[in-house]
Amino acid sequence: MRGLQFVSEGVAAVNDLAIPEIGPDEVLLASRSVGVCHSDIDLLEGRYIIPFSFPVVPGHEWSGQVARVGSAVENFAVGDRVVGECVIGQEHFGFSISGAAAEYFVAKAAWLHKLPDELSYTNGALVEPFSVAYYALMRAGNVNGSDVLVVLGAGPIGLAVTAAASALGAVTIVVEPSAERRAAALSLGAAHVTTPEEIDALLSVVSGGRGADVVVEASGRPDVMARALELAGYRGRVCYIGIDVGREAPAKLGLIQSKELSITGSIGSPGVWPETLRFLASSGIDLSPLVTARFGVDTALDALDAAHHPQSMIKAHIEFDAPVPA
Repeated sequence: MRGLQFVSEGVAAVNDLAIPEIGPDEVLLASRSVGVCHSDIDLLEGRYIIPFSFPVVPGHEWSGQVARVGSAVENFAVGDRVVGECVIGQEHFGFSISGAAAEYFVAKAAWLHKLPDELSYTNGALVEPFSVAYYALMRAGNVNGSDVLVVLGAGPIGLAVTAAASALGAVTIVVEPSAERRAAALSLGAAHVTTPEEIDALLSVVSGGRGADVVVEASGRPDVMARALELAGYRGRVCYIGIDVGREAPAKLGLIQSKELSITGSIGSPGVWPETLRFLASSGIDLSPLVTARFGVDTALDALDAAHHPQSMIKAHIEFDAPVPA
């Protein structure tokens, strides 16, 4: 089989790999669509939050089809369309465990969820980033049609927040310097889009002067993290989902008290995958506008290169068509 492999630090290749064997509680899966995430680039360059070793097959945002089941697997059958979680105990699928960026790969049945019929394989491969956004909104609490919600940053996660918040009924404003990403936000349900320089005037009009009921910080930039406190209104909720560890920026921390703000930090999507899948299936959200380029396995290195250019690329997908036994 063909697969993308991170051979050593900074070295990636599309290689011929052996089709893996499965254990009693495991499933052999045929990849269908695999997203390239910035954390994949960090992995390739030797940076990740838990220990790992090369060589490794990346791919933690994926959809696939069951090709073979282990003798102890009861809930899945050959041909089932599935997605899978990527944080499993102390291990991270696609990082410390080889992932889905190969024609066939192995996962424990306990990690998997059936993909609803309403969702395409492309949408299935976007469930992982969407689940992160959905979890953040659940942490923020009771997002609904009474809220003016500001999203700071229109990367893949910020755009997923936009889709989820809009589907929940919030009046969603997306703040993003890039015109292309602002256009993507509108396609995913944003009521308004604007630049960082113009957000104050727009927010005042949209909120009637009260400020944002919810602010979701999705850029991971310290100065924008500080700005979130200023945009929130009285008793607003501020959710930090963008990640930055180590850098600093001045912040008006007194606003937390004077505005009686509720602040949450959110990372990953623990425990919400079944709920996320039901929400996606019933809401009719189409996440496919997030995918701005598609590649086959033999051009997977081009997908990695595309992911290095976030100004012109939102999400690159690697698509597969390996057969499943009849």
